[in-house]
Amino acid sequence: MPPDPFAGDPDDPARLVEPDEDEVPPMSADERAELLGDLADLAVYQALLEPRGVRGIVVDCAECEEPHYHDWALLAASLEQLLHDGRMRPHEPAFDPDPVSYVSWEYCRGYADGVTASENAH
Repeated sequence: MPPDPFAGDPDDPARLVEPDEDEVPPMSADERAELLGDLADLAVYQALLEPRGVRGIVVDCAECEEPHYHDWALLAASLEQLLHDGRMRPHEPAFDPDPVSYVSWEYCRGYADGVTASENAH
């Protein structure tokens, strides 16, 4: 991300919107392990599905009740930011995504399990 032009400014207008760095509770060891597992899984899913034309993952948002489309790189960057900063910053949604190019996390997991089962059967 580009540098914050208000970094260190006590009158930073973002302080009204975003919590102070000190206000973010530390991540537990279990949460950190789960996030590292998600990042590892994401890399596998991308390696398996990107060559097949899948651009990323779709997540149904409970807040706005709309699907959110995340390209592989954007989702990985968001998860890495959560790992390092304890929170994800807002990002721009995908521009005019083609829904058929995105699959759910559950689909990815099932696909990877199917590939693993098929390879182990041989």
